[in-house]
This record gives sequence, C-alpha cells and structure tokens, in this order.
Amino acid sequence: MDSDARARRKKAFRAKIIGSEPQLRLNVFRSSKHIYAALIDNRVGKTLVSASEKDIKGSVGLPKTEKAFLVGKAIAAKALKKGFKEVIFDRAGYLYHGRVKRLAEGAREGGLEF
Repeated sequence: MDSDARARRKKAFRAKIIGSEPQLRLNVFRSSKHIYAALIDNRVGKTLVSASEKDIKGSVGLPKTEKAFLVGKAIAAKALKKGFKEVIFDRAGYLYHGRVKRLAEGAREGGLEF
C-alpha cells in the first residue's frame, strides 16, 4: 500500500519536471539501511555525479540522519567541482522528512541551489 502511494507521487513529480526545461535533477534513493544521491541530466537520462555512504570516511556508527546529511554535502562538493550549481531536487516519491530532508539540507549547505 505504501509503495503504491510513493509510486503515484514519483510519477506525478516526474511528469512535471520532464516537460519543463532541461535541468539537472538531484535524485535520492533511500533503502532501509543506506541512502544514495545522484545528479542526473534530464535530457539524456545519464548520471553525471553520484554519492553514497561509501564516499564518507568515518561514517560507521553515526545515525542514519547524519549519514544522509554528509551524503548531501558530498554530492554538493562533487557537483560544484564539476561546475554544477543549480539543480531540481527529486525526492523520488519519498516524504520530505527524516533522511531525505537531512540530505537536502546537506546539499544546500554544501552549495547547491534548489
């Protein structure tokens, strides 16, 4: 039941941004244990930059929300290094709270604008 609601939210959001001007999309994937972020070019559907907990040294033992914040900062640092500053935040149907919110806060603090 919950995944059906998430799928509807995801489909509605993607329909809105695909029809808009081509921009980079900061996509979030959240599993029960880990969180991943990827910067995707909407025009070709290609991943340009990605980050996960593997990119963060010393993240063992931290709460999942803090790991998400650090993943957000890591994706922002990688994106700025490649010259990307403005993105669209794609939460992929996940509700905007907890780890998804902390990832967004980390990305904003890291310098990304959305």
